[in-house]
Amino acid sequence: MSEWEPKIVAFLCNWSSYAGADFAGLKRLKYPANIRVVKVPCAGRINPKFILSALRHGADGVWISGCHPGECHFVEGNYYARRKFALLKSFLEHTGIEPGRIHFSWILATEANKFAQMAQEVVDGVKALGPARHFIKKQAEV
Repeated sequence: MSEWEPKIVAFLCNWSSYAGADFAGLKRLKYPANIRVVKVPCAGRINPKFILSALRHGADGVWISGCHPGECHFVEGNYYARRKFALLKSFLEHTGIEPGRIHFSWILATEANKFAQMAQEVVDGVKALGPARHFIKKQAEV
């Protein structure tokens, strides 16, 4: 039997983190293959429902990554994202979901090495928690 590998959904900002992932690929840097990327216009546009939906549909962890503070393509989007996800993380912890399942980072397009390193940290962090107890019930099960 093979060793369990976590399923990670990564919401990456088109202007920074997604470009950093692309650059990591161009540099042929190694990072875990169990991350599924969703390209978004801005981290600030991610609705917390997207994260809940990813967890509900089988993701063991979620990674949100955007521009560095003060360098957002949409001026303040990353500040909105930071506030939203700080609240969401505490809400999830209150409901029994380990806070280590949600990761947030700032990665620029030129930071390919940082992207690969953070990808490994996210996978290792979620892997240490083990498989998610998917107690967020799907609508059909309720």
